[in-house]
Amino acid sequence: MRDPMLPDLTGTVSLVTGASGGIGGGIAWRFAQAGSAVVLHFHRNRPTELLARIEASGGRALAVGADLTRGCDDLIDATVSWGGRLDTLVNNAGIQPVEPLESMSARSWREMIETNLTSAVLCTQAAARAMAEGSVTHIASIEASHPTFGHAHYGTAKAALVTHARAAALEYGPQGIRVNAVSPGLIDRPGLAEAWPEGVDRWRKAAPLSRLGTPEDVADACVFLASPLARWITGHNLVVDGGVSAHPTW
Repeated sequence: MRDPMLPDLTGTVSLVTGASGGIGGGIAWRFAQAGSAVVLHFHRNRPTELLARIEASGGRALAVGADLTRGCDDLIDATVSWGGRLDTLVNNAGIQPVEPLESMSARSWREMIETNLTSAVLCTQAAARAMAEGSVTHIASIEASHPTFGHAHYGTAKAALVTHARAAALEYGPQGIRVNAVSPGLIDRPGLAEAWPEGVDRWRKAAPLSRLGTPEDVADACVFLASPLARWITGHNLVVDGGVSAHPTW
């Protein structure tokens, strides 16, 4: 099942949080195609179809449910117990509600920070305790540096993730653990063009590559960062946005 176009991750074990979502599922699938055994974390919706797809293609996968805001130790323990090791963690789990700043409640703010930031911090700590060496990648966003309306809490959490990746790279580097971030732009999903035609049209006009991203675009960046090809890359934020961040804002 291994895709020869991808770096060879055969013999490794990877954990992808939020694997029941579009981006998370795409990341998990590409790691499986690279030859890695993959643990599919989910909170409420078990990724049954993805699990079956990986196994039907000759890969190894395990689905594990967990509320990451309550801690990550059990998830890491389940991963190591099943795979015998942990080489890669991709912190992808998160939420993306839209809420104006002026009416944003403290509860909404805390939920965003706990779900999108604190969970990644806890998982990184737990993974580092289990890794001999390895790679951790946070899924951030271009909103970390380009905030938009209704996403003050989201953009703030993603900006903190980028900084945390750099801080963790400093502290875990001597242990042989590399920590990076991937910041996607607008990623396509079923029904997006119909639900938000004006936004999709604006994006396509602004992006030098003239299209929305796909989960595979984000996934391939994560596979690269986890591979030996990125062995001297840590503390970096890899922007995957079709070049839209390069577009002038005036």
